[in-house]
Amino acid sequence: MWLKRSIFSIYLLSFSSSLLGQTQPVNELEGITVTATRLDTSLDRSPSATTVITSEQIDEEQYRFATDALRTVPGLNMVQTGTPGQLTSAFIRGSRSDQTQVLLDGIPINQELSGAFNFADFTTDNLQRIEVIRGPQSALYGPRASGGVINFVTNRGEGTPTGTAFFEGGSWNSFRESASASGKLGPLDFSIGASRFDTDNARQNNNYRSTSLLGDVGLSPIEALRIGVLFLYNYAGAASPNTITDPRPIDNLRTERWLIAPHIEFKPVEWWNNRFYFEYDQERQVNQPNQDGFIGPTRAILRRYQLEYQNDLTATEWLTITSGLFYSHTTADQRRLGPFDPSVAPEISDKTENIAGYGQIKLAPIKNLDLYASGRYDHFRQYGDVFTYRFAGNYILECTGTIFRSSYATGFTPPSSQDKIFGGNPNLKPDHNKGFDIGVEQPLWQNRIRFGANFFYTQASNVIGSNSQFQTFNLGAFRTQGVELVGSIRPVPNLVISANYTYLDAKKTSSADINQPVGARLPRRPRQQYNFSVSYRWFDRLFTSVEVGGVNARQEINFGQPNINVEDYTVVRLVAELQVNPHFWLTGRIENLFDEKYAEVLGFPALGRSFYGGLKVKF
Repeated sequence: MWLKRSIFSIYLLSFSSSLLGQTQPVNELEGITVTATRLDTSLDRSPSATTVITSEQIDEEQYRFATDALRTVPGLNMVQTGTPGQLTSAFIRGSRSDQTQVLLDGIPINQELSGAFNFADFTTDNLQRIEVIRGPQSALYGPRASGGVINFVTNRGEGTPTGTAFFEGGSWNSFRESASASGKLGPLDFSIGASRFDTDNARQNNNYRSTSLLGDVGLSPIEALRIGVLFLYNYAGAASPNTITDPRPIDNLRTERWLIAPHIEFKPVEWWNNRFYFEYDQERQVNQPNQDGFIGPTRAILRRYQLEYQNDLTATEWLTITSGLFYSHTTADQRRLGPFDPSVAPEISDKTENIAGYGQIKLAPIKNLDLYASGRYDHFRQYGDVFTYRFAGNYILECTGTIFRSSYATGFTPPSSQDKIFGGNPNLKPDHNKGFDIGVEQPLWQNRIRFGANFFYTQASNVIGSNSQFQTFNLGAFRTQGVELVGSIRPVPNLVISANYTYLDAKKTSSADINQPVGARLPRRPRQQYNFSVSYRWFDRLFTSVEVGGVNARQEINFGQPNINVEDYTVVRLVAELQVNPHFWLTGRIENLFDEKYAEVLGFPALGRSFYGGLKVKF
């Protein structure tokens, strides 16, 4: 009963002290810049509903993987297939997981085989911040941005070189080691982070091993020019026990991925900025033995190279013109053994080429008013041409500081290699969506209180679905709408109380796709989602935090039959960090404090109560 009363209190707090996207402390908003418009824009002036998670939050709250931090974002539902290391997907405002464009310093990194991004292996090492931009963004960021964008921004070395070393151990035979270094030596800047994580998790054949490296090194021969190299490496092995009703003792997936991206930033004069990058990445997957009785063991190699040039021209104080060119070439090759004849090993391959041009006009006709008009033209060798557009605006009422923002935009998502291959239809076309949002935000008490609300509505058509023979066609449609409420207050120094609440109504509107009956709620999209946290720093040495998060009213797909209801859950985590001296910290946390029995995906249980402790050294 006490838990139900606690949840009800969270709802009341969420409704009464809410806003549209920020989760960081209320007095730290003004200095944060975001890339929601492809321009460095202060968070208060962003025309899109945007959440920023800073490196300070990541460190204090002990978010070891990006998934842990993203669970706190309103309008974003993270779904993990069981325990750490298993497939993890993001659903923004009810859109599909392949409709979220994931970026690393503005570079698209979604996987071509599935079209989505698997967050399971992405750590928070060497991240400066995480930006979550909600609503259709294809006019700015192209394919797979029709639901929104998640941009991971790496650290950039500044000042005297420093380093950090960290060790943590805990439940389920878990161990984590990490090290990082950053700084600047004359014209050379560098920032590098690396980590290793090992755990056995809770079930047989459930162990997970991951090694990660993320860094950026740059050279600035003159103040106006920086030549840099971004690099990423990850090797992970995840044993997959399958569902609790169908355990498998030897399934496992090994993934190795690396990325390198030379880039140039050149600003010869104050009103002209140029950015260019060339990126190449490769992913190797070994799924062995994959005892599913359908696909069987697989080997996959995914390769991609991309290049992009962006030009920002500030003609006057009230006019900025952005234009750019983008090119991407991807290949997805997968070899599999047929389930009935192991001697047959067909080679399955797919190639995609995308050429695009985009532009944006920013107008500031009067003080505190910013208007944006954006358009993008994408050409695909397989799918033809797609044009998307976006209109957005932001206005700050000077007398009260009230912020108004709104946008209307279109988006698209091309079919993935899996859609074409396993659905037996190489002629699939991109799906399309259109949507709008409108929001208001109010800072009070010298910005120590912020609250507001955001309403959104989106329609998707031409969605890929299955017919009665389980062949894929462009025959689906769905509609999503909802409200995001978020707020925070700092009543006294060192105390921060934050809350957010999301109501989502996501329904299928096509009867042609047999996966679900028309009118059914989209699977794995909770109708209600909430997060509440209280943090306090004691005597400037001990940081503590309590975080409560949960979802309810979820359903799982039942292949043509009425969906299956999934149990609600509420999870509590405790965090503490003690600074012993300027160079040494002790850390500890408890995940799932009350040992909630739940599953984000039906049949794949999450971990129970878990304890972790560690030490951190800075030098």
